[in-house]
Amino acid sequence: MTRFTALLLPLLICTATAQAAELTASVDRSRLNSGETVELTLETSDVTQFGKPDLTALEALFEVRGTRQVNQLNTLNGDNRATTRWIITLLPKENGSVVIPPLQLGDAQSQPITVQVVESDTRENQNSLDPVFIEASLDQSSVYVQAQAILTLRIYHSVSLYDDSSLTPLQIADARIEQLGDTRTYEKDLNGVRHGVIEMRYAIYPQHSGLLTIAPQTFSATLVDTQPSQDANAQGPKPGKLMRVSSAEIPLTVKPKPLTYPVDAPWLPARSLSLSESWNPEPEHTQVGDSMTRSLTLKVEGLASSQLPALPATDVNGLRRYPDQPVLANQSSDRGLIGSREEREALVPSRSGAIDLPTVDVVWWNTFEDHLEHSSLPARTLQVANNPSLQVDTPAGNLQVSVVDNDVLWWWKLSTLILACTTLLGFGLWWRARWQPAVHRAAQTGPSPRTLMDDIKRASQANDPQATRQALDAWARQQPETLADMAARFVPLSDALDGLNGALYSETGQHWQGEDLWRAIRTIPAAERVQDPVGDSGLPPLYPK
Repeated sequence: MTRFTALLLPLLICTATAQAAELTASVDRSRLNSGETVELTLETSDVTQFGKPDLTALEALFEVRGTRQVNQLNTLNGDNRATTRWIITLLPKENGSVVIPPLQLGDAQSQPITVQVVESDTRENQNSLDPVFIEASLDQSSVYVQAQAILTLRIYHSVSLYDDSSLTPLQIADARIEQLGDTRTYEKDLNGVRHGVIEMRYAIYPQHSGLLTIAPQTFSATLVDTQPSQDANAQGPKPGKLMRVSSAEIPLTVKPKPLTYPVDAPWLPARSLSLSESWNPEPEHTQVGDSMTRSLTLKVEGLASSQLPALPATDVNGLRRYPDQPVLANQSSDRGLIGSREEREALVPSRSGAIDLPTVDVVWWNTFEDHLEHSSLPARTLQVANNPSLQVDTPAGNLQVSVVDNDVLWWWKLSTLILACTTLLGFGLWWRARWQPAVHRAAQTGPSPRTLMDDIKRASQANDPQATRQALDAWARQQPETLADMAARFVPLSDALDGLNGALYSETGQHWQGEDLWRAIRTIPAAERVQDPVGDSGLPPLYPK
């Protein structure tokens, strides 16, 4: 044991060291214009590392504008986790696809990251001589109705500003507005002058076709007064100058829905769309009464989750369906908003055999390639097996009927003879028993029907769906027919069983009331029940039939 521990300890130390030596790299954005800076963040949780990463590999493609270090100590469930971050401001020297190379910190190395540097439009520098100016731009000049257009506001300042800056709220009539991520701050060189940039991005969804006008946006800020004071006796800092700058008015052409789009389909203008499904558990070995959860996920680039329609329900004969509330989520990216809608439903097979699930088809308009598209999940067939635990047990003493094999039908004469002999023998035994005293039937191997009925009554009146289902299955095993057969001919029982299954298989059925089920069990026609021959008195009937 000591030798095993001695061998295991170095392995654990090496594993912990490898995990601690991890150095991860990330950037605040992966697409930028020429002359703009990007922030590279290096993070490690290795407390044994000292110093800072080697930035020599960056000098060929980037100008390092600044580096700052941030140390953090987080406590989670009593465990302390220390992290160290280096935030490095980089100015790319080239346009196009530029790779941030791996950086070294001790034995750890970061992964490479690729950023796209787009050449700037020379027109954006026309106001670069002003200390503060604002620029507004759209990613496209025309969009379809309810499709996404991205508005970018950039505020440039070559002088320092106080923290009292403000921007007028973006308000556009007949349009939905979603802000994309948080406000970004970075630097950009314009005509050799370094400017600070404040960037905000919005997703705009016009609700009507025609011409949409985006009004000018006004930015207000107080400049830091860097001029020397004229009054030598003045005490304290001098107030700065208040600046107000406005962007230009931007027109946006909104196109109506194409005439080729299906009239009965929800309008979905998107850049890309994906449809996927998952099962828990997988349905390959399902049985009658088993609960499966099917999840359908619709993920759309260019639309918010609130704009996504409901997916077709799994309304199939042989499957009971218990849907959950849809899960909606939004995610911001460089190309706008990505909305997702996940719909989950519990499916319970009510019969064995093959159950066909239809194709799930979603119609949408590809705004990037400007044409109609279909995204679909193929049809599939579920093979449902019988559930032995739900089969009705054959009562003791019942006559077993033999199934005649088709291969031996030519033995019909022998079969007829055997049947005649057994019939005569049975008739003789019945005649003999006719004159015998009445006797109790064989003792049951389980609880009496009255006891099982009492169990159902107690569980249902206690509003306990699990105990009620167990008592109901035990009672059904002593009945001449299955619960499904009784529910098929007695509607109150069918409705009560649906309510019980909903409480068992659906996350939303948390407050089940068992009074309806108990009332349905009590009111099943007496001729369809298995009667307790002992009765309330505990004696056999006076005149047996």
